[in-house]
Amino acid sequence: MDAAVSSTNVGGVADTSLYLKKQVESHEVAIAELKNLLPSRAVYQRNGNIFFRTTMEKATASEQRRQPTDLK
Repeated sequence: MDAAVSSTNVGGVADTSLYLKKQVESHEVAIAELKNLLPSRAVYQRNGNIFFRTTMEKATASEQRRQPTDLK
């Protein structure tokens, strides 16, 4: 119960930390999924509201360069 109380104490800092932690986990999952794709699979990368077909190497490199603030 103390964890629930302390997560609301610092005025949203814990919420921001939790949000960033989830975004990092999502980022790591995306990279792992890209690494485990078959070479014959098509890969599409989102750029704005449009998806572009790309290679697994380029998509993985792009995902690794992304910053936590870019993850939305």
